[in-house]
Amino acid sequence: MWLSQGSGFQSSRREKYGNVFKTHLLGRPLIRVTGAENVRKILMGEHHLVSTEWPRSTRMLLGPNTVANSIGDIHRNKRKIFSKIFSHEALESYLPKIQLVIQDTLRAWSSQPEAINVYQEAQKLTFRMAIRVLLGFSIPEEDLGHLFEVYQQFVENVFSLPVDLPFSGYRRGIQARQTLQKGLEKAIREKLQCTQGKDYSDALDILIESSKEHGKEMTMQELKDGTLELIFAAYATTASASTSLIMQLLKHPAVLEKLREELRTQGILHSGGCPCEGTLRLDTLSGLRYLDCVIKEVMRLFTPISGGYRTVLQTFELDGFQIPKGWSVMYSIRDTHDTAPVFKDVNVFDPDRFSQARSEDKDGRFHYLPFGGGVRTCLGKHLAKLFLKLLAVELASTSRFELATRTFPRITLVPVLHPVDGLSVRFFGLDSNQNKILPETEAMLSATV
Repeated sequence: MWLSQGSGFQSSRREKYGNVFKTHLLGRPLIRVTGAENVRKILMGEHHLVSTEWPRSTRMLLGPNTVANSIGDIHRNKRKIFSKIFSHEALESYLPKIQLVIQDTLRAWSSQPEAINVYQEAQKLTFRMAIRVLLGFSIPEEDLGHLFEVYQQFVENVFSLPVDLPFSGYRRGIQARQTLQKGLEKAIREKLQCTQGKDYSDALDILIESSKEHGKEMTMQELKDGTLELIFAAYATTASASTSLIMQLLKHPAVLEKLREELRTQGILHSGGCPCEGTLRLDTLSGLRYLDCVIKEVMRLFTPISGGYRTVLQTFELDGFQIPKGWSVMYSIRDTHDTAPVFKDVNVFDPDRFSQARSEDKDGRFHYLPFGGGVRTCLGKHLAKLFLKLLAVELASTSRFELATRTFPRITLVPVLHPVDGLSVRFFGLDSNQNKILPETEAMLSATV
């Protein structure tokens, strides 16, 4: 019923039973939790009230050595090792590389005479960013395309029923994982043997060095699981958010123009040309207040994932109910955003709600939690926000784009939030006066003889 009815299934039950109610998932009792205070208790109760729980298929396919699958002291130690990957210094070194990948991608989109499927192309973009920039792999283009196809098969089955039968989704996921692990091991070995000509430390370099600093040399299996987890973390959710960003800029041209005006005011976008080379740094992006508001609003209204699952370690009370030991709890990020009393006109896309003048999110941090919270707050949240900000800047600076269909597509929430048809959009490059550059054939047809 949840798959067929989407968000309406949960909202109808929340309206009937309240913010804490019992349902079932795959035959097991599940407590669905909404609301800032209730979610806060779940997230801050990690390791003593609740423990993280992934479906069995997800645990097996991601691997036993991942941060997501670890608990207690092992989880804390792994987070310390992985946290350096997303430090300020590391993000500063990734920034120009990510910007180049985005620029190359937008040029390719603009050169296409036909409309592109934004969600599919955003998945390719985030995968390329993870492989080329985050992990620093020099995989040939043809092999990269094949690896992307295998990875898509892996992701499509990572939440499958854990039934290991021929032709089952779980079996396809296992086969994809095995192929990915072989490709990743080859890329890791080649990378470890060739260290010359690098001008920055990528995530894999930092991961290896950080583990040594904490007195542990990572095995090849741990490196493969770690790289697979990093790709998984950087891929689907960022592609979802990127697609939502483009859709909202299409729906709200005034927001896009206000963003361009901020870029002009800050000297990033010249009134008669494209963005200045080398002007973007982390502190520059941090100073773009309206850009920050736009990204926050996209993540509020279009949170890529609906929430997270936990197992109850000991019986405790929540909103007047006893939550029994051994049961499963799902806290809902999306429902909490949708029902947060701090947000006015909750269904309206309004970036200014996060402006200094209004600051609707200032009262209670658990009303707004697109990256979760507590000890399992998304490690890569700053990288995700950096990627989205760079994409927004490049879209505002170097592209014009228009919807290629009559109406905007319907949104589905499974496995992550995305348009059902992927969002069909035509992109155009800009000349030095920020006029659209038409594809050659269209330019010839529209020319006056």
